Amino acid sequence: MTVAVFTFSLLGAMALGMPIAFALLVCGAALMVFQGQVDTTILSQKLLEGADSFPLLAIPFFMLAGELMNAGGISKRIVNFALAWVGHLRGGLGLVAIFASVLMAAISGSAAADAAAIGAMLIPMMRRAGYNVPRSAGLIAAGGVIAPVIPPSIGLIVFGVIANVSIGKLFLAGIFPGLLMGLSLLLTWQWVARRDNVSVLPRQTMAARTRAGIDGIWALLMPLGIIGGMKFGIFTPTEAGVAACVYAFAVGVFIYRELPLRQCYGLLVSAAKSTAVVVFLIAAALVSAWLITTSEVPQQVAAMLKPFMFNRIVLMFVIMLLVVIVGTALDFAPTLMILTPVLMPVVREAGIDPVYFGVMFIMNNAIGLITPPVGIVLNVMCGVSKISMGELMKGLWPFLWAELFVLLLLVLFPALVTVPLKWLS
Repeated sequence: MTVAVFTFSLLGAMALGMPIAFALLVCGAALMVFQGQVDTTILSQKLLEGADSFPLLAIPFFMLAGELMNAGGISKRIVNFALAWVGHLRGGLGLVAIFASVLMAAISGSAAADAAAIGAMLIPMMRRAGYNVPRSAGLIAAGGVIAPVIPPSIGLIVFGVIANVSIGKLFLAGIFPGLLMGLSLLLTWQWVARRDNVSVLPRQTMAARTRAGIDGIWALLMPLGIIGGMKFGIFTPTEAGVAACVYAFAVGVFIYRELPLRQCYGLLVSAAKSTAVVVFLIAAALVSAWLITTSEVPQQVAAMLKPFMFNRIVLMFVIMLLVVIVGTALDFAPTLMILTPVLMPVVREAGIDPVYFGVMFIMNNAIGLITPPVGIVLNVMCGVSKISMGELMKGLWPFLWAELFVLLLLVLFPALVTVPLKWLS
């Protein structure tokens, strides 16, 4: 009965058009009523406690770093570097999109922002060169969802806070799965685009490639500095966000000189607005998580999943299938906020590594960003490429299946996540 109260109160509030944060608070209040202990003071206290978390400080800094990166010319130089080295190959602009997606994922952590930035630069070039535009837009959309998996990932930070899992370990564990997603896109692109009759860019001279490398060296060093600093214990994930901001600001203002100081105020306001939305959502989710725990919802879910707990791989497959289905109806943040407190007790009881589960869960939610009808990255790419959702989906399907195959591969072989984590740690 508690599961029914939780589900129907949440879905009912969302059906009325409430923002997900308020829907979570309504869900928490409904659980309190059901338990017979209504106390608005507890709700407000838990809301404040949810926002009062040191690891959450990483979110505004990484959001600001993303804003500074795009405004300061770092994104543009990453694309230019890739164009210089692989743009002349057949299907080269697709390879540029994949390369840029992986590199920018290691800087911004935002799927929609990365897809929009890369799409705005490459889609016009791909259209002029004769590439299939829906397929090109589908590739860039699929490349964008690598961002929540490779650190610094806001999704991994949020999961780590809610699930009480080491964010540093989550960051390191996400590197290899994210690279596997990029590899799957590269192989799929080579297969689907091999018969396209497209014009290729002229081969760049070694001098031109060297100039592109020198011009982009500061942009290319940024992800290496962030990930390397965390691996060698120079700074924590939160401190890495501060370092990323300082680095992006210094490069944009003093080296590339494309970031006017007068523009910084607007970037700060934009990052603050985005942060306020995310942190309030997290705080509301932690209120619901506390009430879910006291209402014994995880125990009831565990009882429902008990037939599958005889084998960890089977249980992971069932959970991932559930998340895929939920991801077609809910956006990234709601799925993350609602299911994390419900599934984590089940995962721990089954003896599944929480870090491994966290990476898989975030990857699954990220793929949900390109599943219709809700996927926000789909809507972004429709606007950037000026094509309909139906056209985009026709081009996206091969890449969506490729990333789902990677997800299945990691379910069947957990060592693909855990062993690289041990190496990096």
